[in-house]
Amino acid sequence: MTVVVALLTSLVLVVGASLLVVGLVRLAFVPAALVFEVRQRRATPGPSGCGPLFTEPPSVSVVVPAYEEALLIGNCIESILRSDHPRLEVVCVDDGSCDGTYARMRELAAADPRVRPLHQENAGKGAALNTGIAAARGEVLVLVDADGLFRRDTLTRLLRGFRDERVGAVCGNDRPVNLDRVLTRLLSLISHVGTGLMRRALDVLGCMPVVSGNVGAFRRDVLEQVGPVRTDTLGEDLELTWRVHRAGYRVTFTPDALVFAESPSTLRGLWRQRVRWARGLLQATALHRGMIGNPRYGPFGVYLLYNTLAQVVAPFLQVLGAVVLIVLLLVQGTSWLPSDLWQWLLLVGLPLSFVLLVAAVLLDRAPRDLRYLWTVGLWPVYSALMTFVVLDAARLELGNAENRWNKLERSGTVSVSGLVEEHGPGS
Repeated sequence: MTVVVALLTSLVLVVGASLLVVGLVRLAFVPAALVFEVRQRRATPGPSGCGPLFTEPPSVSVVVPAYEEALLIGNCIESILRSDHPRLEVVCVDDGSCDGTYARMRELAAADPRVRPLHQENAGKGAALNTGIAAARGEVLVLVDADGLFRRDTLTRLLRGFRDERVGAVCGNDRPVNLDRVLTRLLSLISHVGTGLMRRALDVLGCMPVVSGNVGAFRRDVLEQVGPVRTDTLGEDLELTWRVHRAGYRVTFTPDALVFAESPSTLRGLWRQRVRWARGLLQATALHRGMIGNPRYGPFGVYLLYNTLAQVVAPFLQVLGAVVLIVLLLVQGTSWLPSDLWQWLLLVGLPLSFVLLVAAVLLDRAPRDLRYLWTVGLWPVYSALMTFVVLDAARLELGNAENRWNKLERSGTVSVSGLVEEHGPGS
């Protein structure tokens, strides 16, 4: 057996076995996801229409940090302004852009007094968020990205996640808006496993690990208690969520609070985004290592132990396993491998992954995305790529690489109808 064949076979086995293990773990979360669905169907919006915590609609400040976003900032802010929530302001913060982002913000402010444009010297996303939070006047602060497109009911539905006084933050549901490429269609499909299945289950278990930077709501008093957004991390949304848990508050998920945003449309863009996310995870893990596996923090502390093993330790074990398999294949040959196609499929976990994927899409009420099932064959390739993403992120962290915005190159593509009214991309 040649080294190349041994390498390819070992990669298939390692990635496939990983998918099988992950699939079995996710299968254990299905009952909690179903409990979430039952609870959601029984939930009532309360007298204010914004959830039982509020007797009347609370004042909401949407904070939009932006850097070099002249192409999309207009559509983002205009979609927020079309919200059906009655008490609203939009605090948009330009972080030293050179492309006309701040000028576009000022145009929007001149047309609608609910828009408050701010400008600062380039200092990073965390600093821009802190500038907006300090200027905001709302009881609830919604932190978003500058490429997001909101539906009219997104904010109202997001607020319903504040079910009681124990809830400090609420995560909405972000979906891709640019479905014009094979990669973005694959990402749209497999993202439902996270939103359709895992986020629902983790809400029930009290272990929601992140309030998405695309659409997340925080009570002002909770933000004042946990402190400002850190400016020295790349995963500011992840780290802030862990602090909310540390302070003893719950974090919930509202799947029908939808925001549509661009997914990476190139492998280079995907790599850069995922490396940024992985570095943010490594940084948050280091900052909050005392929470990992600590029962003092309830189910979330226990979940962090699993999360660390699955997302930080496992990629290194996968690489080690691949090396061992290569040696084994070169020494013993292929006689011990499965002999037919079905054995291979079961070994690499594709049937289980497929069933869980379809179930997650249906839970997320997005059956139209099943038309992209033909991309599922690329899922193992994506999983292998994510393994090496973590390795590269670890390399950059060990080398003390600079923290940067490192945002996607925007295309302005909108493949979902009804999100942009009257104006086109970049208006």
